[in-house]
Amino acid sequence: MKPRRPWLPYLALLSGILALSLSSLFVRWASDAPGTVTAFYRMVVASAVFAPFFIHEVQMRGLGNARRWLFLPLLGGAFTALDHATWSTALHETRIATATLMNNLAPLWVGLFAALIWREALGGRFWLGLALTLSGATLVLGSDFIYRPQFNQGNFLALGSSLFYAAYFLTTQRGREHFAALVYIFLVTLTASLVLLGINLGTHQPLIGFAPRTYLAFLGAGLVSQVIGYFSVAYALGHLPAAVVAPTMVAQPVLTALMAIPLAGEPLNLTQILGGMIVLSGIYLVNLSTPAPKPARNATTILSEP
Repeated sequence: MKPRRPWLPYLALLSGILALSLSSLFVRWASDAPGTVTAFYRMVVASAVFAPFFIHEVQMRGLGNARRWLFLPLLGGAFTALDHATWSTALHETRIATATLMNNLAPLWVGLFAALIWREALGGRFWLGLALTLSGATLVLGSDFIYRPQFNQGNFLALGSSLFYAAYFLTTQRGREHFAALVYIFLVTLTASLVLLGINLGTHQPLIGFAPRTYLAFLGAGLVSQVIGYFSVAYALGHLPAAVVAPTMVAQPVLTALMAIPLAGEPLNLTQILGGMIVLSGIYLVNLSTPAPKPARNATTILSEP
């Protein structure tokens, strides 16, 4: 049976990419706050927004057999917290383009894990598309790194964040088989909030006393990047394989670079424009290898659709 709205997972994925493209800009605008603190407030804001929807969903439908799979959103939340903690910290210790490039190695880890461990059949077109996507991202984000390589703590933190980011994608693909999108993403966000709170308290980071613009950046990161971005991607992962969603997400830093022109005064050069075109070509090939979106089971609304 074909899904009623086969275009909806792709629309959700596009919405998630657009929302997440602003993530690094919110971190930059909150420049007087440690990266782990920005990540903490991002999760707190999102948890507060998702909470009433989560409560309503559980009251209406309960969790049922999904209770036995609660470890999946808890793991997803832990991976999200570690991803954001390492990446946000890396943004303060190395160039934004370099940190973003390292973080977007996640599709490579996802593809390798899906092929080697889960034995997913990923054909030659997928691997060619992935190679083009990562190569294009390198041109957009890493041209400066190629000519002036830096191997510092920030780079290693960003590389570590790519592993946590990949783990989140893989965990969420499995978790969304058992939880509705809103239920899953609330549990992920709440768990990430608690983990990040522990990290900040354990490292004695200040949680208050920032400039008003910093709190506005916290709010924007929570509402735009987390509520819209992560919910949209979680919805897409309920219908599309992680091995396809992750490479498509590489369009995010390309859009970030484009938005940095008016918002941060960072124009693109010809090499970066060419890289952006290569990224789009790679994403097209990856999605050509995608099976038809999985139909929603027992779904009555977009918000509760599994």
